[in-house]
Amino acid sequence: MARPRFRTLPSERQEAILNTALDEFSAHGFAEASLNRIIARAGLSKGSMYYYFDSKEDLYADVIRRQVERLFQDGPLLVPEATDADEFWNIIEGHYLRLMRLLIATPQTATLLRDWLTGAASPALREAQHNAEQATLPWLTQTITNGQRIGAIRTDLPAEFLIAVALGMGQAMDTWLITRPSTEPELATDIHALIDMMRRAMSL
Repeated sequence: MARPRFRTLPSERQEAILNTALDEFSAHGFAEASLNRIIARAGLSKGSMYYYFDSKEDLYADVIRRQVERLFQDGPLLVPEATDADEFWNIIEGHYLRLMRLLIATPQTATLLRDWLTGAASPALREAQHNAEQATLPWLTQTITNGQRIGAIRTDLPAEFLIAVALGMGQAMDTWLITRPSTEPELATDIHALIDMMRRAMSL
């Protein structure tokens, strides 16, 4: 991730550097992206870039962090407030469909996440995945609690295990959908089937 000194830059300068990196990573993928091209197009010296980021992996991880945060800012997830299991899972399905539609509407972000989810792992990239998961934990924990309260989610297993199952299935679903371009009717059908599969795993 970025060194703390990067956050001391004016926000406009941070945006310019990260936007340049986003253009490069989404156009070429992590493996083929050139840090030298990013440095030149951002108007930095190589020394300045390494003053802000330890490596290309760290810059990539910070670009991913920002794009994931923006995705949730554009379509914030509300904790489902439902009175029965069908309503609860319909809300979950609606949330997921909205997020996938946002990805379709932001092709650079979709390309970046596709490359990230299917690329070779490295410590920095695993850290980015961990940070993305941690950002969803408060929502996921409260969602499971609400689902258990109305009988939409099973209560015979520890909440920590249910969270791990949801994260694992969610990552597999995300990877499959992002790497498989779908038309709008196909997207809704696919998401309905995937959420139904999660429902079967998470409820009695």
